[in-house]
Amino acid sequence: MATKRRPFHLVVFGASGFTGQFVTEEVAREQVDAQEGSRLPWAVAGRSREKLQQVLERAALKLGRPTLPSEVEIIICDISNPASLDEMAKQATVVLNCVGPYRFYGEPVIKACIENGASYVDICGEPQFLELMHWKYHEKAAEKGVYIIGSSGFDSIPADLGVIYTSNKINGTLAAVECFVTIHSGPEGLCIHDGTWKSVVYSFGDYRTLVKLRRETGLKPIPIVGPKLKRRWPVSYCRELGSYSVPLMGSDASVVKRTQRYLHENLEQSPVQFAMYLTVGGITSAMKLMFAGLFFLFFVRFGIGRQLLIKFPWLFSFGYFSKQGPTQKQMDATSFTMTFFGQGYSQGSSPETSKPNVRICTQVKGPEAGYVATPIAMVQAAMTLLNDASDLPRAGGVFTPGAAFSRTKLIDRLHRRGIEFSVISSSEV
Repeated sequence: MATKRRPFHLVVFGASGFTGQFVTEEVAREQVDAQEGSRLPWAVAGRSREKLQQVLERAALKLGRPTLPSEVEIIICDISNPASLDEMAKQATVVLNCVGPYRFYGEPVIKACIENGASYVDICGEPQFLELMHWKYHEKAAEKGVYIIGSSGFDSIPADLGVIYTSNKINGTLAAVECFVTIHSGPEGLCIHDGTWKSVVYSFGDYRTLVKLRRETGLKPIPIVGPKLKRRWPVSYCRELGSYSVPLMGSDASVVKRTQRYLHENLEQSPVQFAMYLTVGGITSAMKLMFAGLFFLFFVRFGIGRQLLIKFPWLFSFGYFSKQGPTQKQMDATSFTMTFFGQGYSQGSSPETSKPNVRICTQVKGPEAGYVATPIAMVQAAMTLLNDASDLPRAGGVFTPGAAFSRTKLIDRLHRRGIEFSVISSSEV
């Protein structure tokens, strides 16, 4: 990638936002840990020089590096000013975009990056935006030779690369995966900033647009290998984990499916069926969550309902989302586990004539998902773009994380930063 002509390898856009401040800390941590000769020039970008300076000062204090604010450049730019976005993109090799909801603020940044030859990563969990950007800009990005990688946070790197990891580790051909997400919290519970809540509300409120977009693309269905993966009931019991679960709605399933299409059509790999669930403990918790979900889906259909959901996130999310976000204690005590149960076929077995005869269980474990694991994933995705260029897709374009990074060392990088991939069991039936 063309780094020599640009003053900054990385630019964190929206660095003074709630998530952006943690991404800034993670870039700083990456550079502090790097050897003296391998540190990269980087910058933060946003509307307020004062706020950006404060973010750098907090990061310096937290990391014990008092010289940090003088080592990092500040770029002033604004979503509403395309010329300022162009100027930012011209100076960057990779832009890390932390400004959401992306359906409102993401496209101008992508457009500026493509037109000015900068690659791009974001942490979007909005399927409509992700899929629309692919159809609008994939060919333009390929012509420019830049990489536009969405959903590079907790949504959806652990799930997307978890399926690829499972496929690489099974002794045969992986046909289907069920993924169960478990969130572990400490005595003070868990909390998520309301910026994420807004993205969820707008995304579900505009679901018909996604349905229309998918209908207009006219893509052929991905081939199914082996028996079709049966979807579980809205509330089901996972015997292996000893917990009830509910379907996990979000971008992960969409991203994984797009990755599997890419790997099948471009690398001739066998596509994997995928379903995702959230473990919730006992049956009482499962029923409460299911009814809360139905309540949310009813409100989100109407304009006045969406306004109420956005105005009172703490009330309508039963305390899980707030305008203040989590405390440091809450983040320190929170972690996640993704457990993947895969089935497939041993070498020599035919999906046409036999049942799946290989089972595998893998896990991805990591720290708090929203503001610790997400910055780690985002920054390591950007570092992979910089360092593993020969293992990326040959041409640029708009990609899912799995499509872009399936042949890179991203999993190794994540593992070193505390997002660990492991095989729990593997057996032939």
